[in-house]
Amino acid sequence: MRFETFKIAFKKYTEKVDWNLLIFLLLFLNVKLAVKVVGLVFMYLKRVNFSFRFSTRPDGLPWFYPAMICLAVANTVFLSLYREPHYPILLLVGILFWAMCILALHQVALSVKESALEKIHYTLFVFFLLNAIASYGNLFSIIWEIKEWNPYRYQGLYQKYFIGTGDYIRGISFDTSTTNALLNAFGVAYFLSRKQMKMALLCMSVLLLTCSNFTNLLMISCLLGFFIYRSDRNQKSMIVVMVMMLVVFMANVSPQNNNYTINMMEKTFGRKKIVKKPLIKEIPITERPDSLLSFEERKIKYAKRYLDSMAGVRNAMGLLQSAYNPDTTAVFHPVIPKVNIHAPEYQHRQDSSEARLQALAYLHEIETGKDAFTPDTVSRINQPPGKLTAFIQLFTFMKAHPSRLVSGNGMGNFSSKLAFRTTGLKIAGGYPAAYTYVGDDFRRNHLSVYLSFFGKDSGYHSIANSPNSFYSQLLGEYGIIGITLFLLFYLLYFARGFRKLTYGIPVLFIMIGALVTEYWFEQLSIVIVFELLILLNRREISENNTASS
Repeated sequence: MRFETFKIAFKKYTEKVDWNLLIFLLLFLNVKLAVKVVGLVFMYLKRVNFSFRFSTRPDGLPWFYPAMICLAVANTVFLSLYREPHYPILLLVGILFWAMCILALHQVALSVKESALEKIHYTLFVFFLLNAIASYGNLFSIIWEIKEWNPYRYQGLYQKYFIGTGDYIRGISFDTSTTNALLNAFGVAYFLSRKQMKMALLCMSVLLLTCSNFTNLLMISCLLGFFIYRSDRNQKSMIVVMVMMLVVFMANVSPQNNNYTINMMEKTFGRKKIVKKPLIKEIPITERPDSLLSFEERKIKYAKRYLDSMAGVRNAMGLLQSAYNPDTTAVFHPVIPKVNIHAPEYQHRQDSSEARLQALAYLHEIETGKDAFTPDTVSRINQPPGKLTAFIQLFTFMKAHPSRLVSGNGMGNFSSKLAFRTTGLKIAGGYPAAYTYVGDDFRRNHLSVYLSFFGKDSGYHSIANSPNSFYSQLLGEYGIIGITLFLLFYLLYFARGFRKLTYGIPVLFIMIGALVTEYWFEQLSIVIVFELLILLNRREISENNTASS
């Protein structure tokens, strides 16, 4: 009887889930490119539909992706890039990435159009729940390894975790912790808007575990806007709780991240000069000569000496009484040995991995070549963060080559995941060694910045020091035409009916901010979740308007 009841309940809940969509999300968000391809193949086998309809209206797919492919091909012809060895292979790989974006969006749009709204909502609930379980699984596996409850303060194992613990909280996608952080930022906005407070808190807790300072900043900005403009009393209370969670986490669980954030901001915006006052050691009044003291100070000196001498007498009497009184027993307190944090295993060990050594060798080759990276930038590597340096390089390059402003420097030729991948250094995934390609402008600029920081110790390996940014890719490789295509055929497409959106507004804001940090379109991860949430929110609004009319 119990088995039958369980079977009925299980069937009831499983019928609420769009399993095709859930499996597709789990596969497509996986870090491995091969698994993403399997996800697309699975979805198109389950739902064979190649009827692509592009339009500027919400009922079609955005023109952005095919327009970027056309622009990349046009640049290849106009800039004569096809003459470069192995560049045609690079072009085909780049087109494949944009094509995968089209295929994924097409299937997500079909799911939103054909499935019941509640079914999609429940699918998203299951997806974020599974991701939270996987994330906490990452945390508990670390705790089990180190036998300490707070790995964010644990300095053992050569500081394997400590300030970098958040990097290991990767969730169900097994991708970077930044990917996990942004997914959960979407989840907080989505569930908070739908008043599913428990799931909103769960997503917020996972977001904090990743220790993504930039994502935390985006999240706090969204919560502040939501608090002021779009929230009721219960939502405002929950927002206050979330802010307190962030404060407690940063202050007590992982305080070293505060120092890291402050240090990075000082490098970016400049540090205020602090005038240090000379330290003057104050001589105790009991050790000063009487000739330098006033009458009142002499009285204080004599009183202090008297009190000190009486305290010494009492201590001496107590020792004598303990020695000659047989009833007096000494009380011994057990001493628990403390961990020696100065031992070698509690110090940060320099990274000597093969990838780092290869990066250093390649950087040395660049710096000693005829087109060497400017020594000034390398010598100042500890001043501005790498991302700021990369943006400066971008604008300096465009100023020196105004003709590249129109359509950019060509796909994979200045700043992109594709450009990093085709180096063959395995920075952004594997690539056949026989077809490697490194553009000169990419080598002298963003590649050199990346190698300068990531060839150093792991303490320099952060988003702030990575030159990766979709905006750099957009201007550097596609120019003003690429920026125009993005604004008209992507951003305006998903921002249509902006004022009527609910959770779509903070999700859109988070996505725009996130594009500063990574080549997210080529990453083939959080963009598809963003697109799903916006399309879903738009359909909800459309159906509500139809029902009310």
